[in-house]
Amino acid sequence: MTSEYEHPASIDDLTPKMKLRGTVTRVELAGAFVDIGVGRDGFVHISEISPERVNRVADVLSPGDEITVWVKAVDAERGRISLTMIEPPARTLADLKPDMVLTGTVTKLMPYGAFVDIGVGRDGLVHISEMSTGYVKHPSEVVEEGGEVLVRVISVNQRKGQIQLSMKGLPTDEVEEEEDEEALPTVMELALKEAVAGRKSKSKARQKKHRRHPEREELDEILSRTLRLR
Repeated sequence: MTSEYEHPASIDDLTPKMKLRGTVTRVELAGAFVDIGVGRDGFVHISEISPERVNRVADVLSPGDEITVWVKAVDAERGRISLTMIEPPARTLADLKPDMVLTGTVTKLMPYGAFVDIGVGRDGLVHISEMSTGYVKHPSEVVEEGGEVLVRVISVNQRKGQIQLSMKGLPTDEVEEEEDEEALPTVMELALKEAVAGRKSKSKARQKKHRRHPEREELDEILSRTLRLR
């Protein structure tokens, strides 16, 4: 069974998001130094110790503690290794592309839209105008906090960290529209069917009438001959 941790031999082997096991060697006010086995300690800034606010590094870490860290950035030329104890998201802003369809979780509702966590460390916004093809008075009519939704990426501003999302134009919308069209015929289709049925009914009636005429004439002729013989 392979270990979930990487085992780099040198700083040159380090890559962003690499998961490592390290030992705290020194604690400072700004963070902690960690030995990750590459001949040079990495540094975990106080803001990278926990998703929650940490007031004092010493309240959380002590020399000799074994901790799990992820590589955040590497400057091999200067020998600097930036680490984090916060697990990085599987996907980043740079991975997002327009029209990419993702599954997310609604984190917050606002009068103008809903914020959705799509796993990139920053929530995206579905504006109220992008929630449905119909009119939506408030986002709560369509989604709820904690609910799972399917969204499409409209645009990404990496500099500002803004993600614009939409719930319109999804593959499921096209399927539903096709199914609705098949299930509900239009007024014109209904009228055409009734007209065709009416014509067929009249045509059958005429055919029956025409079929009875020769028989009626034949009976009349037989009756006439019978009377002449008398």
